[in-house]
Amino acid sequence: MTLHTLSYFVHVGLGILALTTFWTSGLSRKGSPVHRASGKLYLLAMTGLLLAAVPLTATLGARNPVAGGFLAYLVVITTTSVWTSWRAVKDKKDWARFTGPVYRVLMVANLLSGLAIAYVGLFVTNQMQVIFVAFSSIGIIGAVNMWRFSRREPADARWPLRQHLGAMLGNGVATHIAFLTIGLPKVLPFLAGSSLLNLSWLAPLVVATLAGIYLTRKYLPKRRPAVAAGSPVVG
Repeated sequence: MTLHTLSYFVHVGLGILALTTFWTSGLSRKGSPVHRASGKLYLLAMTGLLLAAVPLTATLGARNPVAGGFLAYLVVITTTSVWTSWRAVKDKKDWARFTGPVYRVLMVANLLSGLAIAYVGLFVTNQMQVIFVAFSSIGIIGAVNMWRFSRREPADARWPLRQHLGAMLGNGVATHIAFLTIGLPKVLPFLAGSSLLNLSWLAPLVVATLAGIYLTRKYLPKRRPAVAAGSPVVG
């Protein structure tokens, strides 16, 4: 077995593990042993996939700078979501540590790479322009939100859950895009084509947005202001 074949099977194995453990964690009861164990396995699988993507990005960039640059950008935003989902749990009682140097480096990397991909999508490439521009917003908006969050410690003690949920939705987008664009066409070759390509990139974004609204309402409902003692209650 050659090194290339071995790396291929390792990559496929990690991808299957990531997809399986993502849904196991997502469908299990939050905070349960199954949720925690599958979540750890998922993040380990994603870390392995990100490490494998580094040499692939360099190789692709040498042949096609636009494609290589876009893949590098995807590595940046996915690394951010993987790191955030992990540290939001580890640093749930220490906001200052959570928003420390690594957080700020990722914030800057998201902003710069997002702006670069937006420029490429608008002025450089003639292919996948909609996808480039749509995905550039993830890095740009994400960087702005990270900057706002890092300015002042939030009063809401549920901030770790909010950060964890948002990051895991980002992880889900990356996981399902990889499956739909790489895995599914190989399993079902007749599904390949430009329509599937656009759907594979954009559909996970839409689903993640809707899921974010639902999960926020379920796990992070708006808290009603406390009624002071002696205040009249209307109702």
